[in-house]
Amino acid sequence: MDAAVSAACALARLWHHRRPMNARRWSTFRPIGRWLTAAILMSLAACVSAPPAKPPVAGSITREGSRWVPVAWQELPGWHADQLQAAWPALLSSCQRPQPAWSKLCSEAQRSPPYSGAQARDWLMQNLQPYRVESLDGVASGLITGYYEPLIEARRAPDGAYRVALYAPPADLATRRPYWSRQQLDTLPAAQASLRGRELAYVADPLEALVLQIQGSGRLSITDADGSRRMARLAFAGHNDHPYRSVGRWLIDQGELPAGQASWPAIKAWAQRNPERIDELLWVNPRYVFFREEPLPDPAIGPRGAQGVPLTPGRSIAVDPKSVPYGTLVWIDTTKPLSNAPLRRLVVAQDTGGAIVGPVRADYFWGWDGDSAEQAGRMRQPLRMWVLWPREPVSPAARPAAR
Repeated sequence: MDAAVSAACALARLWHHRRPMNARRWSTFRPIGRWLTAAILMSLAACVSAPPAKPPVAGSITREGSRWVPVAWQELPGWHADQLQAAWPALLSSCQRPQPAWSKLCSEAQRSPPYSGAQARDWLMQNLQPYRVESLDGVASGLITGYYEPLIEARRAPDGAYRVALYAPPADLATRRPYWSRQQLDTLPAAQASLRGRELAYVADPLEALVLQIQGSGRLSITDADGSRRMARLAFAGHNDHPYRSVGRWLIDQGELPAGQASWPAIKAWAQRNPERIDELLWVNPRYVFFREEPLPDPAIGPRGAQGVPLTPGRSIAVDPKSVPYGTLVWIDTTKPLSNAPLRRLVVAQDTGGAIVGPVRADYFWGWDGDSAEQAGRMRQPLRMWVLWPREPVSPAARPAAR
């Protein structure tokens, strides 16, 4: 049967790449031509769209959106070079909300934190099994981008240039799905009425508001009505249930920016050159994010990710939870932004995002100060990743592959 299928596929490919017939030759075959062409093209489509599935490796684990293939520790590039104890704060943060499979190891990690990278490495290798993350059809390469927590000047009330509002969720957000789009919220009176009274603060630049929504949280330096200043955090509180669309991708498709150069500095420079098109740019992304205001008593503590625990700069990533569950230790192999310098280190899956979809897909949290904005805005690198999972017990959310 396999030989017959292969022969059919070969015939279909030959027909697909044949020389075109002239009118006279085609008229000869017209009675069967349409039927034959349709049948062969259907065969070709089947050959192209249904490649033979790779059999699962013994001991692999299949999740909803990925497959984990067990490997030896030697397969992890740079495993012996990372200062693994530097990832312990992120691990302990996730251990505030451990999954059942991690409960025992979290108790041990909290009780006896390592004093050196070598000690951390020994503990991890003793208690965890590395798995290569790949798609269900065996693709083990993907993409990593970066994000950060922006710091933005704001006013409590509209004042001068500070006219772009940041909103808490509307009262009727749960009753309308999808909710109004970004363009509708900016232009329709009924949509605008739903936001009235939900203003948290005002910023001067609509692109800064968009950045805050894309990053999911941010720090505001707020000037209150009495002139006093204070720091606050805006945390993610919901969105309008529209898909995320990249404004950088749109600028590339429009021929406004070269491919691979749609960094945030480049996007902002384009907006400065084209102020009359800013609304057009913003409305490319229909998703609109709403926030809640939180106090910021300790500036050294990061924003909370989707797992509900604070993020750690350089050691937290956002993932697709269908492929990698929150709280999982992950080894990443990528490069630094705009560079071939390797970035190989232990991180923890603690967050997600609208654009973070797929098995080998991550968003690297750079932090909130220094060059975090620049690094995050330029990061778009190839990625390989491995999950480090407790040897026992296997998560009930996972299904061991048949041996």
